[in-house]
Amino acid sequence: MAKELSARDRRHRRVRKRIFGTVERPRLAVYRSLQHIYAQLVIDGESRTLVQVSSLDASLRDQEAEGKVDMARRVGRLLAERAKAQGIEACVFDRGGYLYHGRVAALAEGAREAGLRF
Repeated sequence: MAKELSARDRRHRRVRKRIFGTVERPRLAVYRSLQHIYAQLVIDGESRTLVQVSSLDASLRDQEAEGKVDMARRVGRLLAERAKAQGIEACVFDRGGYLYHGRVAALAEGAREAGLRF
């Protein structure tokens, strides 16, 4: 018997049909749990992660955040800073099947503020 997919899984599969990370434009993949948010830049052809940041990162845990949305924005900024340090200027955004609002949107806005182009 086939397992029923959740709405998020269906959205994620639909989005991933079209989005593919390359060397020139890696894929910014987002995962959101109840407490934390994770983001990484991935080259799909090589199955390689270039940069990864999460709200558990040591440099972010020292700072006081005003909630999960603020922490997501900081994760986006830190990801963009680390990406620029490796010479990555642009990426494609994979929201992971999550709706583009709240923490996912804040992460994207933080990355854009720090200079990463989508």
